[in-house]
Amino acid sequence: MMPPIRCFTCGAPLGHLWEEYKRRVMNGEPPEKVLDDLGVTRYCCRRMLLTSITYIEEIALYHTLKAKRLRASGGVP
Repeated sequence: MMPPIRCFTCGAPLGHLWEEYKRRVMNGEPPEKVLDDLGVTRYCCRRMLLTSITYIEEIALYHTLKAKRLRASGGVP
């Protein structure tokens, strides 16, 4: 899943906030304070940022491993 671009409920744009939110939370700030500072006040929008998980790095890893395994066994990826 990619980071949210818009809130699924109200349609407010959120994509421009994702990197800042992720960076500050990874640096140890509480998520609720970061959301308040970014001006995210609606609970539906807060939910979108709080519950988003980016899987793209993990999914890409499995595809790469599958391709390597197929090449090693003589198959075509």
